[in-house]
Amino acid sequence: MKRIALPERPDWREQAKSVGFGFHEMYGEPYWVDNAAYLFNYEQIEEDIEAPSQELHEMCMDLVADVITSEESLEKLQIPDEMRDAVRQSWLRGDRHLYGRFDLAYMGKGPAKLLEYNADTPTSIFESAYFQYDWLTDQIAAGTLPEDADQFNSLQECLVEAFRQFPSEGIFHFSTLLDNEEDRGTTTYLMDCAIQAGHQVELIDIRNIGVDRTGRFTDLQDRLIERCFKLYPWEVMFKEPFSVHLPTAGDVFVEPLWKSVLSNKGILPLLWERHPGHPNLLPSYFADDPQAQNLADYVRKPLFSREGESVSLFEDQQLVVENPGIYGAEGYVVQALAPLFDVDDVHAILGSWIVGDVACGLSIREDESRITTNLSRFVPHLVVD
Repeated sequence: MKRIALPERPDWREQAKSVGFGFHEMYGEPYWVDNAAYLFNYEQIEEDIEAPSQELHEMCMDLVADVITSEESLEKLQIPDEMRDAVRQSWLRGDRHLYGRFDLAYMGKGPAKLLEYNADTPTSIFESAYFQYDWLTDQIAAGTLPEDADQFNSLQECLVEAFRQFPSEGIFHFSTLLDNEEDRGTTTYLMDCAIQAGHQVELIDIRNIGVDRTGRFTDLQDRLIERCFKLYPWEVMFKEPFSVHLPTAGDVFVEPLWKSVLSNKGILPLLWERHPGHPNLLPSYFADDPQAQNLADYVRKPLFSREGESVSLFEDQQLVVENPGIYGAEGYVVQALAPLFDVDDVHAILGSWIVGDVACGLSIREDESRITTNLSRFVPHLVVD
């Protein structure tokens, strides 16, 4: 693994605009990086990233099966009392799920380390599946990269196939906060994958979802919502007034209710408890666990957090980096500090994608901070032996 410089495509901004990638700049800063890439060989991809990601996913699925039967575990994860049976039934019904992203620390050799699992509302799927693949084909066509250059990237094919597994009758609604450009772009991309899979689709702002007199969710035309992809966190939905109708909603929402278990950073200590010493896990504990005091270098993370908010890094048990935020009321976990791939004081983390139950893609974000934040940049990758 190494970071390499490459010529920038002269028209990439126009290409981005033409395919709806208007958020290639965010918060007044560049987000997409077109003049660099991370280079891997096949052994690094297949043995250090793909195979461990597959195993981590299977470990997570096994964990859900245990957590839903344990009131103690559900309490540790701060799943609301009134939602626990609905979460449990969602898993027992086998409610179908779509995708997730493991964030990994990887130095180019040795085992990748799980930092967290974005199992409910992962973004950067459009950039990973579509725009970085376009980057690769353009660079090959320009002669900048060899013809055998590849990517760990079958994301779009896997997404279309995953959508084919959902019943095709009726309308498949897609919902998020549509005034957020990144969330809208992510949602419309996934909606396009559903169209390719043969679904009739409808885009709706999540604030416009209604409830009929029988407690069923409806759209703006008062049509019953039978299935709805929502790019909106479960822990937030649980606090909304309409959450009283979730326990009777069945399998309407994608991601399903049971994903509220895996999108919680509390799974990190639960995984470590089940698999102590696993090469792809870091020692992790709930913050109130006495064992947490044994860690000298560690990261403190809220159970629920987005874009690195409310995350703190400690070395020799002294605070060295902190990203303020609004999260943490529900509690924290602590996780042993893992080094990140570092080039010229830029720190990179890997995103390893799961679609359905298959590890099938890679993305890389880099940040000048050791905590990956909303100002991180997306850098494409390639695989060449």
